[in-house]
Amino acid sequence: MHTYAYRETSLIVEAFTRLHGRVVMVARGAKRPQGALRGVLNPFQGLTLAWFGKSEMKTLKSAEQEKILPQLSGAALLSAFYLNELLLKLASREDPHELLFDAYAETMSSLAMFHVGNRSTREIAPILRQFEVTLLQELGYALQLREEADSHVPIRAEREYLYLVERGPLLAGSIARQSAYGDGLSLSGKTLIDMASCDYRDPQTQSQSKQLMRLMINHLLGDKILHTRQLMREMR
Repeated sequence: MHTYAYRETSLIVEAFTRLHGRVVMVARGAKRPQGALRGVLNPFQGLTLAWFGKSEMKTLKSAEQEKILPQLSGAALLSAFYLNELLLKLASREDPHELLFDAYAETMSSLAMFHVGNRSTREIAPILRQFEVTLLQELGYALQLREEADSHVPIRAEREYLYLVERGPLLAGSIARQSAYGDGLSLSGKTLIDMASCDYRDPQTQSQSKQLMRLMINHLLGDKILHTRQLMREMR
């Protein structure tokens, strides 16, 4: 997911693995022109890694490329950096999440399909929303999309709801509820139902789902800043 320089010839590598979660390791000699790792440790590519060590900082033994994805560019590249930053700031090291790893790999493959044409951010957005939903679920903050938080009454498409971060969706219109639980985000029931079905074709669903994911992710980030978000805003 990320590398940065370490001493003169080595790199520190942040990798996301299927069976071991986030792993940080030192790749000795990776910057040497003739080194075995030169040109292999590229972001967004699937690798077979071998490492050793008992401390938090492992030592990378070998790395081999698996399937090589097309080079990302434009909105797809920024989106990939965004996903990596989410994982680096929200996923704990050496905490395996196999379903999240599979979702990440599938998302990267989907983003790679955008390199051949000038696809818009609107077309990429549903891909990001699906990953974000999986991310929250795997981190223990699964969205409640099918039932009201208090009553477990099924969500109805034609109704309006107030989504509270630590509660879920409540039927809108109750001032007492809003004052009791603080600020929330107003959403249509259709948006919640669409998200539960991974259906982001409706423009309103796209807009409201983006707002909901931002609310939830900001809550988890706390004081941490997502630099890719700022970069996207500046580019727009």
